[in-house]
Amino acid sequence: MDNACFVVLVVDDYPAWRYFVRSAIEQHAPSSRILEAADGLEAVGMATALQPDLITLDIGLPKLNGIEAARQIRHKSPGSKILFVTQEQSLEIAQEALAAGGLGYLVKSDGKGILIEAVDTIMQGGRYISHNVEVSGEKSGALSA
Repeated sequence: MDNACFVVLVVDDYPAWRYFVRSAIEQHAPSSRILEAADGLEAVGMATALQPDLITLDIGLPKLNGIEAARQIRHKSPGSKILFVTQEQSLEIAQEALAAGGLGYLVKSDGKGILIEAVDTIMQGGRYISHNVEVSGEKSGALSA
């Protein structure tokens, strides 16, 4: 993602977290256009209208949870890559999120150290699973496509 120009939609109901993600991506890829949404319905609408390259998506969102938002986004913006960034460490929730169209699953407590690694992996066509979650027997970190 270095110096590339991507459209990124950061979706989280917590403004400080949106700011953190936005700042990290801006520092890593300053040419990128970064937009924000605070709930699942807004995320679906913005994804439909803007067709972003990447969406970082929380699960615990107001109006429409992140997993359902991802399902709708998959149909309305099929080219967008989704990275779930959430507090949820449950294996079942992670599996559901990935089945809904996520290419990555990052637990927020891991995020500060590996957010950019996860973003880069997904933008290069890979998958990324947080260190705190084991999905279907796969190890965490960058996974092959």
